[in-house]
Amino acid sequence: MAFMSFLVSCFVIGTDVAFSCQNTDDFVGASSPGDIVIGGLFAVHSEMLHPEEYPIKPVIQNCSGFEIQIFLQTLAMIHAIETINNSTLLPGVTLGYEIYDTCAEVTKAMASALRFLSKFNSSEDVVEFKCNYSDYVPRIKAVIGASYSEVSMAVSRLLALQLIPQVSPASSAEILSDKIRFPSFFRTIPSDFHQTRAMVHLICEAGWNWIGVIATDDDNGRFALESFGVQAMANNVCIAFKEMLPAYLSDSTFHTKVDHAVEKIVKETKVNVIVVFMRQFHVLKLFKKAIERNVNKIWIASDNWSTAVKISTIPNIRQLGTIVGFGFKSGDISTFQDFLKNLHEKPTDNNKFLHEYIMLLSACAHLEYHDFQACIANQSQDDLLQNVENKQQIWRDDFLNANIEPGFIHSTILAAYAIAHAIKGQCKHRKCKDPSAFAPWELLEELEKVTFIDDDKEIKFDSNGDLSTNYDVLLWKEIDGRMEITTMAEYDPEKGHFIFEDEEKKKEFLDLQKVQSTCSQHCRPGQMKKITESPHTCCYECVYCPENHYSNQTDIDYCYQCNNKTYWAPVNSTTCYRKTIHFLAWTDWFAIFLLLLSAFGVVLVLSISVIFAKNVSTPVVKASGGLTVCYIILFSHFLIFLSTIFFIDEPTEFKCKTRQALFGISFTLCVSCILIKSLKILLAFSFDPKLQNFLKCVYKPVPTVVTCTGIQVIICTFWLIFKTPFVKQNFSIPRTIILECNEGSIVAFGIMLSYIAALAFVCFIFAFKGRKLPENYNEAKFITFGMLIYFIAWIVFIPVYATTFGKYLPAVEIIVVLISNYGILCCTFLPKCYIIIYKQETNTKSAFLKMVYTYSSKSASSVAVSQISLDSKSSSSRATISDFCKSEGNSVNGNSHLQVPGQRLIKGKVLPKNTARTMARRRLSSI
Repeated sequence: MAFMSFLVSCFVIGTDVAFSCQNTDDFVGASSPGDIVIGGLFAVHSEMLHPEEYPIKPVIQNCSGFEIQIFLQTLAMIHAIETINNSTLLPGVTLGYEIYDTCAEVTKAMASALRFLSKFNSSEDVVEFKCNYSDYVPRIKAVIGASYSEVSMAVSRLLALQLIPQVSPASSAEILSDKIRFPSFFRTIPSDFHQTRAMVHLICEAGWNWIGVIATDDDNGRFALESFGVQAMANNVCIAFKEMLPAYLSDSTFHTKVDHAVEKIVKETKVNVIVVFMRQFHVLKLFKKAIERNVNKIWIASDNWSTAVKISTIPNIRQLGTIVGFGFKSGDISTFQDFLKNLHEKPTDNNKFLHEYIMLLSACAHLEYHDFQACIANQSQDDLLQNVENKQQIWRDDFLNANIEPGFIHSTILAAYAIAHAIKGQCKHRKCKDPSAFAPWELLEELEKVTFIDDDKEIKFDSNGDLSTNYDVLLWKEIDGRMEITTMAEYDPEKGHFIFEDEEKKKEFLDLQKVQSTCSQHCRPGQMKKITESPHTCCYECVYCPENHYSNQTDIDYCYQCNNKTYWAPVNSTTCYRKTIHFLAWTDWFAIFLLLLSAFGVVLVLSISVIFAKNVSTPVVKASGGLTVCYIILFSHFLIFLSTIFFIDEPTEFKCKTRQALFGISFTLCVSCILIKSLKILLAFSFDPKLQNFLKCVYKPVPTVVTCTGIQVIICTFWLIFKTPFVKQNFSIPRTIILECNEGSIVAFGIMLSYIAALAFVCFIFAFKGRKLPENYNEAKFITFGMLIYFIAWIVFIPVYATTFGKYLPAVEIIVVLISNYGILCCTFLPKCYIIIYKQETNTKSAFLKMVYTYSSKSASSVAVSQISLDSKSSSSRATISDFCKSEGNSVNGNSHLQVPGQRLIKGKVLPKNTARTMARRRLSSI
């Protein structure tokens, strides 16, 4: 701010005031005349020699720390301009140059920029103040430089006043792409945005997420750190610590802060990767201290020092660990290398940098390579003049070539050619021999659209004034006892991935992944991160994924949930598994057992049908209601056994709809027929006149069966139409999907079963009343037992069915269907089959009639006792037992005479004449 105030005041004074040094010619580092002059700003020295106290006079101090690599960049600019002048690129026009040393200080760079702004062809270096600089012709037309982003930011703001084009071959700060703040700034290298993204990409590919960062405390370091921090955060890379070192070596706290940074690196044992955004001389100081502390890490180098030979030749540099860097993609610099071979023949009158370098060679000639390099870097200008007064000048051919950083050399040459092509565009229709032929701002317009070819590649600036080139990923490795800087891969900023030349290079990259640099151990697939109290997201605990969750990646923040309906996962799972589909399959042992029971029931039904068909004329078959009724009942039993098939195997819509309807209608038909039989038996053997009259009205076999069955058909029809059963997936059991039939409406299901139960209860009541029939005609008793079995089975079924789930739920219903069906079938038909097969002597008409009359006599006696007790005065209608027997005997079967046993007087009374006769006739008609 103080300097800017000085600059403004300088402008305000007026046009006659000029900024001058005591000897302005001494201020120029290298120069050459030309029709069009290009300025150059390079940090040939690493620091200014400040006084011990703050300066009291605005005097520009001498510099120290000769930087070979930057000196080579000045030579690259000179070589490029000379090559252009010797070519046909600018016919009839020669380029000149004025190169200044910034000494890595903004203050000195601003002083140089002021001279660039001074008016052309003025007797003094006058900077005029104008409201409009459109017609103003400054000393130079364009500037190449500066070396460091912090210097370029300051200079660019000053040059923007006259829109003088500035093309930097080394300043990579991302902020310089802002055309609003730096409208005249261009560069022949990519922005730091691409470099920091490449670094983060490398870190992520290697599996590191806990790193340290060291940067210089200047604009370049801060902007690089900010850009890297944003990229790291976006990729879940945590910065364990950030250390900022003073930008100037002359800072009194520099060594203290270097010690503190090294101590931090040693202390953070889990941090094995350090990213370094610093200038070369900062890195040199840091590494020497780190070697003393035996630090062994992976160092990621920024483009500032990734190819620095003076760092790679530090003694014991291999002890620091592995160094991986990013350097600018280089082109063909062979012509420059040839230029260096003849450099010692060049005059030094107009190149003070070259003169100083030759003196340094003489001053340090007695030292070995690295000491020689250190000697050159540490000599101040004042000391140098004293040490080389009487020494013979020497030349070392290998030293400059050994210190070439190809990326920076190539970008410097490109900067000169870009300006030259822009000048060519301006000089098409102008006489550029006259420096006032065009203003710098006109050259700026041309530079924005310049395009030329270099090594078969098209070179042009993007809308931000940047040059998009690839990066070389560099690996420092020891070869034959020397640290060599080799290219491991190439990084494409546009595609965002690494390109490996061969498998060996890729293996070198994979070897880096063996080094762990994480705050916590990597969470394996099947685990997820649980953040601890640390403010960093990279510090966490690894916990297993819970049940029904999985993770298939490393270091995942949360586990993915499986689709609970169709998939499941155990604890610590890396994938979801499809749930097993369960249903009562044909191959299930229990299903086979139930099917065998059903098959046996079908065989039993068929066997009974055959037995009844062969004995259709016997009294037992006739007493069972006849062959038609028996076959209807047996057919309904067959359908009931058949319905169990629909409860087995994978449920379908058809099976779900068919099984309950088939069972319900079949069972209703069966019970309806048995109800008719019960009514018929009760009608045949009942002595209660009122009950007989009721039974005669009710006993309508065909209408009753059709009506009872039809009601069930209507119930099932409404059920299937309005709330039809359907296939349902039951997910209540973990890891399993149970395919089952949902009944659609439990109410309809209950109504269907309740209706069958109601018919069965009526049937049970009627059968119970006839349970004391003759022994050979004891069907009502067995019907009663059959209905009891039915009731017990279904009463037990209800709670069991309600509390059972799983694939065996259909089996529960099959069991109750089989029990009730077997119970009714066996109680209804097996006693008759037993009589037909094993008691054939009782299955004759005579034996049957004898049984009937025996039972009838007993029944008549009991009826007579009842009648005598009610009406003892009626004597005119009495008859003796013998009269009843005779009359009945004569009327039973033609000429046969059957004597009814048990004829006797009851309390001296005789039976009514017509009672026994009526009973016998009714029983006979029931056969």
